[in-house]
Amino acid sequence: MDVVLVGLPGSGKSAVGRRLAHRHEAQFVDLDDAIERAAGQTIPEIFADEGEAAFRVHEGAAVDALGAADPERRIRRVIATGGGAVVDPRNRWSLYRGRLAVWLDGRPEVLAQRLRRSPNVRPLVAGRDPIGVIRSLARDRERFYAPAARLNSAAELMTLVERIDELAAARAAGRDSSTRLLRAETAIGRIVIGEGVAAEEVDATLRVADAGRAILVSEPGAWAAVGEALAAGLEAAGWRVDRVLLPEGEAAKRLTVIEDAARELARLRVERREPLVAIGGGALGDAAGFLAATWLRGVPVIHVPTTLVAQIDSSIGGKTGVDLPEGKNLVGAFHQPLAVVIDIAFLRSLPERQRRAALGEAIKMAALGDERLFALLEREGGAIARGEETAFASGAVAELVERAAWAKVEVVSADEKEEGAAGRIALNLGHSLGHAFEAAGGFGELLHGEAVAVGLRAAARIGVEMGVTPSERAARIERALDGLELATANVPYALSAVMTALAADKKHASGALRWVLPTADGTEVRSDVPMELVERVAAGLVGGGSAAAVGS
Repeated sequence: MDVVLVGLPGSGKSAVGRRLAHRHEAQFVDLDDAIERAAGQTIPEIFADEGEAAFRVHEGAAVDALGAADPERRIRRVIATGGGAVVDPRNRWSLYRGRLAVWLDGRPEVLAQRLRRSPNVRPLVAGRDPIGVIRSLARDRERFYAPAARLNSAAELMTLVERIDELAAARAAGRDSSTRLLRAETAIGRIVIGEGVAAEEVDATLRVADAGRAILVSEPGAWAAVGEALAAGLEAAGWRVDRVLLPEGEAAKRLTVIEDAARELARLRVERREPLVAIGGGALGDAAGFLAATWLRGVPVIHVPTTLVAQIDSSIGGKTGVDLPEGKNLVGAFHQPLAVVIDIAFLRSLPERQRRAALGEAIKMAALGDERLFALLEREGGAIARGEETAFASGAVAELVERAAWAKVEVVSADEKEEGAAGRIALNLGHSLGHAFEAAGGFGELLHGEAVAVGLRAAARIGVEMGVTPSERAARIERALDGLELATANVPYALSAVMTALAADKKHASGALRWVLPTADGTEVRSDVPMELVERVAAGLVGGGSAAAVGS
């Protein structure tokens, strides 16, 4: 087996790694040394000559050069990483998957003191206050280190080696094939991303909540695909499992359905401290979240999103809601979960249409200003949509989920209840007309991401005419949609039905609809968009013909 040591500068990864490797007659790999050999320069020289971004390219190449994880049960290789190696999602995918990852953690004051005594000055610390730098790095990187087994780096060297031996023995005995990629405690709940982690993470969250049983809320499709296996895993862990099934899709988001589900909770005598575990896609999560928000005036909820659109968007942020004939999500509540457990293994069995549609939401997140996500979608979005094995094996899917999901975490954490003039409302880019298109189709014809894709085209075109969106930015958004085969044909709805649905949009303020429009590197909220412009743009997206922009 491979052991990977991660942690901040000064945490002792090299010292512990050498001793552990010596004890097991294993190969020791210091990634920083490997980078210097390959580049023919020291790391400070690389930073000075090429900058940090270029150094990270060298670092990624060194991670790739490690190859596949060693499948043997005994320790055959020990890898000490640089402090920032696991910040990159692809590096983390390669380093954590199939390997025992150990986080050597320590107090910033202790680590800073070690760095002061070290003959090797780290480029990120050189000429700066070590304690301040370490504290900043600790805050920014904790979610990347936290998936690994955590040990106190202040312990004696041999104590650390022996503790890693115990972890390695437990892993060998358990044959654990799960991979955790990110774990973060946030203001909007714990966020966990991994592969094969759902049952263990739900079990752990229920134990922390001191729950008496596992109450699983799902719908037939998600239950067959995911819920039954998750229930079996929880029962094997000793939990009594009760189940509440809602209808599939948007049919779950009706007040009559919520009433029936609440009556089932009454029959089960569900108490206030007992969490509901929502297992399903975006519609199920909205409905189950609303059920949790209103049952006994609020019980905890754990989200286990099973679709790509739910993993990167709808399960994060605490928005719950149900639909009315007059519009989508008009009745709802903000109700933050205990945890969102994102298991990318669920995405392998999704229909291609669902994966592809979800990329409409991913393009929206990229258009908010995430250039790395934009580039990923342009480069590998097609393979992700098709569910190609290379997209999973390379870490492309994991990177997409992490970048899009974490971008939403940051936006929502800064404006939890959409109270700022800017902030969370930016997430509504593409949603005003998107929701109107969904409503015009009775919420049953377009998938949500498909509707958002049409709405993105509309927002880009409105933005250009309003002088908000540079033409090249609008063209890039539309090219990305074209490349992913999203909203390339007009939706077959009457313009009057779309405009009637738009009038019920909940983003009105003082009688004016607030439009989120893309800028060169983000968004701008405008309340002065003429309705004649909106109607003209919408007219170009409905009926027969192609939705592609002229000159795109």
